Amino acid sequence: MEMMDNSNRDKENTDGIRKTDIKSLDYGEVQALLAGMGEKPFHAGQLYQWMHQKLADSFDEMTNLSKSLRRKLSESCSYTCLTPVQVLTSQIDGTQKYLFRLADGYVIESVLMKYQHGNSVCISTQVGCRMGCRFCASTIGGRTRDLTPGEMLDQVYRIQKMTGERISNLVMMGTGEPLDNYDNAVKFIHMLSDGHGLNISQRNITLSTCGIVPRMRQLAEEGLQITLALSLHASSQQKREELLPVAKKYEIHDAVEACRYYYEKTGRRITFEYSLVGGKNDTAEDAKELASLIHGMNCHVNLIPVNPIKERSYVQSGKKVIADFKNKLENCGINVTIRREMGRDIGGACGQLRKSYLDKEKKE
Repeated sequence: MEMMDNSNRDKENTDGIRKTDIKSLDYGEVQALLAGMGEKPFHAGQLYQWMHQKLADSFDEMTNLSKSLRRKLSESCSYTCLTPVQVLTSQIDGTQKYLFRLADGYVIESVLMKYQHGNSVCISTQVGCRMGCRFCASTIGGRTRDLTPGEMLDQVYRIQKMTGERISNLVMMGTGEPLDNYDNAVKFIHMLSDGHGLNISQRNITLSTCGIVPRMRQLAEEGLQITLALSLHASSQQKREELLPVAKKYEIHDAVEACRYYYEKTGRRITFEYSLVGGKNDTAEDAKELASLIHGMNCHVNLIPVNPIKERSYVQSGKKVIADFKNKLENCGINVTIRREMGRDIGGACGQLRKSYLDKEKKE
């Protein structure tokens, strides 16, 4: 399937009529749409509230809109509402993994993680991924298509509605590379943090990238206050190329310099994600090289014990190796955390639930 060129791509119904993807329209665009229908301005506020605050499943639920307006909307607009296919709950920490079906039949996954500071949702930004990171299940099979802003938003909306609990934090770390779906991802961030919607603070939103350098620099110019996380996973160019094919196009020092630029423009501390792979990138020399690479930056390193997947031979570093790596970085003045493993008993690694579901479908 072709990539979507922009967030407002119209869809065709079964009669071949172009329909507007209304949940991907921001507040101003909804106002313009209803004005074009000859409707009074206050209806735009009502409609937007139903979609992005009350989290309505369809136009039919919007009872303070007239039947004639709801009929016009149904005839001219498509309404994104993801269908839950499967929900897994961890018996260890309560993490929930969701598999959702899109209107065209493709499936994506999202994760709800509960912390003391609030509920966090990890969303997907694409159906599949073309980045090819060696230890990630999301990239097996490549990318099918981009997600629209509405499809990204509705992952959050479905989970909040199904659990009845407020979502306060958002991470764009699920299936897909957000900066490979740049326009839709940026629009999603604006809409999620808009006061007319869920109004989640941009400071509570993290975008994770494997290092598309031109897009990182473009993001720095957007005036956003989100956290940028670079999936670094290596301390040298050679090792990074082995783990992340994108490194062959964007050199490691260029990616780190783009992070420095992002901090200069936004004042937001950078996160470096570093998956520890046994025998690959977890030596004392790796720690020394990493400290030298990011020295002097306002940043923190998030060490991630790699989550093994059956399609790859990579194994997790031992606990002592992880602790020693952390200590060596701290001794060099680097702020370090070890990511708490969430949902290990339900295939917590990115892409695992979707991959197992598709494998099962193929067999059947």
